[in-house]
Amino acid sequence: MMDKVRVHEIAKELGINSKEVVDKAAAMGLNVKTASSSVSIEEAEQIMNYIMSGASTEAAASKPAPKITPSEEVSVVTAAAVVESAPSVAPVAEVKEESSEEVLVEQEVPKRTGLKIVKKKRPQEEEFVAPVRHESSHVSSYGKLSEQAQRELEAKRAKKTQNSSSPVQKKDQGVRLDIFGGGISDVSMDYEQDQVVLMDFNDLGANLPPEEEQKPKEKKPIGRNAGKKQGANRGKPRQVSREARKRYTKDAKEDEVITHVEIAEDVRVYEFAEKVGQSISAVIKVLFDLGMMVTKNDFLGKDEIEILASEFGVEVTTIDPKDAFNLETAYDEEHEDSEGAVERPPVITIMGHVDHGKTSLLDAIRNAKVANGEAGGITQHIGAYSVEQKGKLITFLDTPGHEAFSAMRSRGAQLTDIIVIVVAADDGVKPQTRESVQHAKDAKVPVIVAVNKMDKPGANPDMVKAQMAELGLNPTEWGGDVEFVGVSAKAMTGIDELLEAILLQSEVMELKANPDVMAKAVVVESTLEKGRGPVATVIVQNGTLRVGDNIVCGGAYGRVRALISDRKAQLQHIGPSQTAVVVGLSDVPPSGEVMMVMESDREAREVAQKRAEYDRHRELSLSTKASFDDLTSLIAEGRIKALKVVLKTDVHGSLEAIKSALAELRNEEVKVEVISSGVGGITENDIALVNNSENCALLGFNVRPTGNVNAMAKQMGVEIKTYSIIYQLIDDVKLLLGGMMAPQFREENTGQAEVRDTFPMPRGAGTIAGCVVVDGKLVRGGMVRVIREGVVIHEGDLTSLRRFKDDVKEVGKGMDCGVVLNGYTDVKVGDVIETFKKIETKVSL
Repeated sequence: MMDKVRVHEIAKELGINSKEVVDKAAAMGLNVKTASSSVSIEEAEQIMNYIMSGASTEAAASKPAPKITPSEEVSVVTAAAVVESAPSVAPVAEVKEESSEEVLVEQEVPKRTGLKIVKKKRPQEEEFVAPVRHESSHVSSYGKLSEQAQRELEAKRAKKTQNSSSPVQKKDQGVRLDIFGGGISDVSMDYEQDQVVLMDFNDLGANLPPEEEQKPKEKKPIGRNAGKKQGANRGKPRQVSREARKRYTKDAKEDEVITHVEIAEDVRVYEFAEKVGQSISAVIKVLFDLGMMVTKNDFLGKDEIEILASEFGVEVTTIDPKDAFNLETAYDEEHEDSEGAVERPPVITIMGHVDHGKTSLLDAIRNAKVANGEAGGITQHIGAYSVEQKGKLITFLDTPGHEAFSAMRSRGAQLTDIIVIVVAADDGVKPQTRESVQHAKDAKVPVIVAVNKMDKPGANPDMVKAQMAELGLNPTEWGGDVEFVGVSAKAMTGIDELLEAILLQSEVMELKANPDVMAKAVVVESTLEKGRGPVATVIVQNGTLRVGDNIVCGGAYGRVRALISDRKAQLQHIGPSQTAVVVGLSDVPPSGEVMMVMESDREAREVAQKRAEYDRHRELSLSTKASFDDLTSLIAEGRIKALKVVLKTDVHGSLEAIKSALAELRNEEVKVEVISSGVGGITENDIALVNNSENCALLGFNVRPTGNVNAMAKQMGVEIKTYSIIYQLIDDVKLLLGGMMAPQFREENTGQAEVRDTFPMPRGAGTIAGCVVVDGKLVRGGMVRVIREGVVIHEGDLTSLRRFKDDVKEVGKGMDCGVVLNGYTDVKVGDVIETFKKIETKVSL
């Protein structure tokens, strides 16, 4: 698709709305339907010319060319004989001039230029006299010949004038070659003796490409000229042309001044140098002078880019490479002021603290027991459901309340129109309640507070209102703008009042969407199902999603093979704010990804492949960034013990939540390193990966190994830990990390004794220190240290402890004793001998 241009890019270039471009293109007869449609470069030029001039490019091309004034005319053929005979062929000259003007009008884009191939002069016969060709001054400047080349050309023509041409020669005169598309004077070719004449490159414009690349491929002579030697002196002009080309290239680079560049957000040093036209060493030197040690492969941050741009006098604009295939922006621009917009159902996200009754409240609304299917009664996924109230549809998103699912709650807040925060009347505001309020504020979404468990004896709704008011959510009865509704999911009370408040708020917001356009949806949850492959629960934001539509979602693409409702019913289509499970994707898309409907399967596949390739290159590129960030931090990382984890979950949302929770389980000593993760069952490859890795755990969430996987795990001795409740998984990982951490030791001093005298042992076996216990008691078997004038001079073991002639285990305060230290004899009177124990304590996160 490199030779294709999207309609929204044309609109951006012209500064008009995409819809206007679509209408103009349709008026021209082009097959253009949406802003994301692609057209060829030629069609794009036609559309732009049509919009700018109010007519097609063909009509513009038929306009007469501007009349050339005599001061602009220049004669390129300078032979005197030709000039003298010009009056006799004046009619021919007029025809040629008109032809030349037509060429100039049609040639809107400058053609590539090259060497001029000049034929030997024709005989002086009236019918073969070359007419004087006139061109405008800006065109003739491309064909100016050097003085030496002109003199050689004149000499050759004068020599050829002496001979008359035969009929055969007349036939072989060849044709006039206009290599430059009307931009150079008369050029012709003779098969008998061609000559290559070098142009004067010093007069060429700055944008003229090197002539060597533009020269047409030379054809071998045919017929009677096949055996003749072709241009014996061609070698020299070719050598000169290379030198001229080098001179031109060098001059062009020196003349080129870069003032503004667009640079990707993730740019390396050498890439930045190429963009701004500087050498790598110059860029590195600037950073080195600022105290930054970098190599050419290092990534530059935003601050470094600004410093370098200021140093080199270049204005830099950072861009996101993903904008090249950002279909969402073009879609939003196209359907921003859609004429067919109608009222759509509201999307409601239920949030709150764990076990405050969110899912039970939704059960009461749907009259279905959702929580019975959740492990431990705790929501593990985002669930999407649709209910009907008084003929109007309401879509609910049920988010997890556990602390580990912060990422899911944040995503739910971004997809919703109204947030219902559930607070237990007997429990009040809790940590996840505060987090839910913050998510709502960040997303700038209206809030309705449902005070649940009003049937309990200890219910205190006023306490809830006061606590929520402290968080900035003031009840309407207190003069605020937040509706508080008392409900009881168990007693089925207050449900209608809550739904009425939701519908009233949605009417005030005037929610609209156009169901008659191609659909745009958002992935709420995704997973890999056996028999169906990758599936995704989506909620449509605009348009209508139908079975058979070609879709692209991040790096995944496909065709909608089935739409399944939350009640397991097969659907043919879903409209705005409706949810369904989409079957037919090529891969499991990440949660929160936008799903777009494309015109063709080929276009969807190309966009998905480009996105996947970009993500892969970005991941590989950024993987080297840690090698250059900070040598000191890397050395510290090398000392950290890592618990390697292979993680498999049933849905993508749970995978994100668990990985996020595991990433927080770290300190200065240990961390969790997820070396492999994915959605789906545990496979033999996972077993092999764990077996080949050191300190690696295989964890599964809502998945179980079966058949050959179990047999392979037993054979290799790989333990598989599976869970259905997320906090149990987190707690077990904490215990594993605690076992990897170095234990901590604390000292317990048992006693101190003062040395009153010393006695050398026979045969130099050591020194006996006669001591009096002054504090606590001296204990044999522990550690001992010698303190002299408050300074520890020795630390070791106690070899012998005696009272009189008996070995004892301990000596109490105020008693005399004899002490022998292991390997230390330099004990002096006045020293203090202290005994102590080291008590080991286990560390946990």
